[in-house]
Formats: sequence, structure tokens, C-alpha cells
Amino acid sequence: VVSSSSSSALEMEIFQYIDAHQSDFIKDLKEWVAVESDSVQPHLRKEVTRMMALAADRLAALGATVNLVNLGSHQLPDGQVLPLPSVILGELGKDPQNPTVCFYGHVDVQPAKKEDGWNTDPYILTEIDGVHLFIRNLYGRGATDNKGPVLAWINAVETFRALKLAMPVNFKFVIEGMEEAGSLGLEKLLEEENQSFFSDVDYIVISDNLWLSNKKPALTYGSRGNACFFVEVECGSKDLHSGTFGGIIHEPLLDLIALLDSLVDSTGRIQIPGIYDSVAALTEEERKLYESIEFDLEEHRINCGVKKFLYGTKEEILLHLWRYPSLSIHGIEGAFHEPGIKTVIPAKVIGKFSIRQVPHMDLSVVKQQVVEHLECVFSKRNSPNKLKVSMPLGAKPWLADVNDLLYKAARRAIKTVFGEDPDLIRDGSTVPIARMFQTITQKSVMMLPIGSADDGEHSQNEKISRHNYIEGTKLFAAFFLEISKLH
Repeated sequence: VVSSSSSSALEMEIFQYIDAHQSDFIKDLKEWVAVESDSVQPHLRKEVTRMMALAADRLAALGATVNLVNLGSHQLPDGQVLPLPSVILGELGKDPQNPTVCFYGHVDVQPAKKEDGWNTDPYILTEIDGVHLFIRNLYGRGATDNKGPVLAWINAVETFRALKLAMPVNFKFVIEGMEEAGSLGLEKLLEEENQSFFSDVDYIVISDNLWLSNKKPALTYGSRGNACFFVEVECGSKDLHSGTFGGIIHEPLLDLIALLDSLVDSTGRIQIPGIYDSVAALTEEERKLYESIEFDLEEHRINCGVKKFLYGTKEEILLHLWRYPSLSIHGIEGAFHEPGIKTVIPAKVIGKFSIRQVPHMDLSVVKQQVVEHLECVFSKRNSPNKLKVSMPLGAKPWLADVNDLLYKAARRAIKTVFGEDPDLIRDGSTVPIARMFQTITQKSVMMLPIGSADDGEHSQNEKISRHNYIEGTKLFAAFFLEISKLH
């Protein structure tokens, strides 16, 4: 075990190296951001493949063994068949005395065009002074989601090599290029590799999310799942004219609006019987976690441009974002939505809504509760129309143990680098990847974000600050030392 004094001298040496090589690390990020590795648009698939090759080369330069695993191809809705980008399985170090940490990241990005409202070219990393003089922001698609964090991890590993230091842990890497398009093929690969590639992995770290605040670091230990529903009402085979048929038929859109209206009340409470029955009870220990969290309610309200929230306190807002289910209505397919007036009665309409579920809620039970509720409401309308309810997508929630060694090590590393304890947070949205790794490998999984709340992932003017990118690199390096000490 390294003594604390020599450990801090070692940390100082590592941090100085990282500070001295900032411009190199930013140059690397610039090179990666320049690749339009958009996995959503088929015509850019070759750019994703090129990006995977760049990442593989970068790992090989570290001395890692790199295996580019071919996942075959997939068919698009229009019938076109496209190759799936290979997934990188990388490996560096095999010291049986050391713990093995596996890092997951992705190098594909969301679509971006300058004319969408970007102030700079999304594929040219551009450094601009922030509102606060000491903050400099690096703007570009993928800067925070997820090229910046992937590179920060690689830079941290590289620092040990450059300083000729013994590696404190064995490293494994899983890097993919289809995350923004649903991680096609990844789950099957993880299952196939579970007995081999993952057999000696102790911990899995994901850095593909953000802090809750702009300044205070955070560790994420849970996320909500998501169940998406279609509710379809059909009266006949063709659209009808409201002058000829209005007033003499059961209109599908009226049925659908009544069904959608029955789902949630004006206070945000879901009206489906039994939906809250299996939601985990809030413990006192857990409630305490919420008190110290840095979260500016007013700032959050202004950021999202609404007049007021459903709840008035920080605790209530976070509880309803993280550990209680919510139901949102997303749209109606088949209804007339263009500008102007069209006096049509649509023959078939499909309402779309989703339920973010939380630990202990069972997807199959949720589906059954939704179907029974909608059928009950529909039957009371005495409508001759056809009702069909389906759940095309269901992702489960994820929850980790904050007292796990992995979280202890990360908390210590954050304290070392940022001088304060992190907020322990959950994510209101769905992180299928954390759940997927945990379910398949049965290893400890942690989400260790380095981006701040205002980074704008998926949005125009996505950025990571120079401070978060460089300090994030130090955080990863400090984390390697902490996990090896605790192991």
C-alpha cells in the first residue's frame, strides 16, 4: 500500500504532467471532434467506422491489445442494409495483483449542423471564453458526449506511461460507435464475452453523463427506466369529411383524447391503478442524501424556460425526477398537424406516451396495468372503434450501491482533485448501458461524469469546459490510484 505522503507526491507529479500537456490533450479532442461520426444518419456510417479506427489506433499507441469485433450488419426501415461499426475490446496490463477496471465509452455523436443554431462549426472544436473569466469552453459536437470523457480516460492512462510509472490497475476498454442509435449489437456481444473478456473484470466505469450543477462534481448511482406505449384507435379504413360524417360517428380522435386525458392528473400524479404499489419506499438515509445536493431550483427553472414547477422545494423536485415514476404524453400520429384548417376526421390515430419507471417496478406488470386501465376507460365510452395498446420499448431502471468500493474510491479521488465531496445523484432519464453491464456481467458499475450541467449534450453549442476536461483527466488518474489502494 502506498503511504499517503508518497501517494500525494505521486499525484502532484501526475497532475503537473497533465497540466503541462493540456494543449496536446485539446489537440487530440479537436482531431476527434472533426470526424462527423453521426450514427443516426445512414450516409455518415463510414465516418463512424473511421472514428472507430482512430480510437483503436489511439489505444494501440498506449500499448493496449486492441480487438475490433465485427458485429455484422442491420437493416433500416427502408430496407437498406448497413454494416454495424465494430466494437473495440481493448486490454492493457495483466498483473494479477492489480484490480481490473473496465471503461465503457462511445465515439459516435448526435446529428449537428451549423444552421441548427450553432454559433460555431459543430465539427471544429472551438475554444471561447465563458461568462466567467476563468472558464474557457471547448465547443463541438461530441465534446462532452462522449469523445471528451473517452479521451480524458485515455489521457489519464497515457500519463502513467509517459512518466514511466507502474500501472496501478489493469485496464479494459469497451468503446462503441452506435450508442446514439440504440447500441445495436452490443448486448449480444457482452453476453458472448461475459465468460471471457469480462471474466477478470472487477469494476466497470461509465463516464457518459453530466453533473447536476455547473460547479460541483457528482457521482451517479441510479437512473429511471422507460416504458414507451402506443395506444391506437381505429374506426374504419379511410379518413372522413366532418361535414358529411361529423355528428353521426364515433370519432377515433375523441376516444383517444379521452384515453390520454385519463393517464395523469394536473398535479402530475399518474392515474393508472396500482402503478405506485411497488415503488421502493423512501428511507431516512436516502432522504438525507438529498439535503446536501447543490441544485439551484430557480436557475433550473430559468434554463428550461417554464413559469413554475409542479413542486416548490429542491428535495421534492429531485425525488420526482429520480425515484418516483412519471408519465409524459409525446404526440399523436395520424392527426392533422399542419398549419391552417383541414376539416378531416382521421380514420386511425395513435397516441404515444411513456412511463419512466423506478426500482422495484416490473415492466411486465406496468404494461398489464396500462392495458387494463385503458381498456376500462375505453369500455365506458361504448365506442365501436378498435382499440390496440402496445409497448414497443421497455428499458429497466438501474441502481448501484453508493457504499461500494468503487464509489468510495471515486469519492476520494474527487475530494483530491476538486477539494470537495461530490453530490450523489441519480439520473431522471434512462441509461440502458449501465443496467445492461450490471445485468450481464454482475460486476459493480459506476457512472463517473466529468461534464457540467450546462454542457448541452444532444443540443446546439455542445461544449466541455477546458477546466472539466483537464481536471476530469486528473480525476481519472487519481481514481486509478484510489481503487488500487482500496483493493
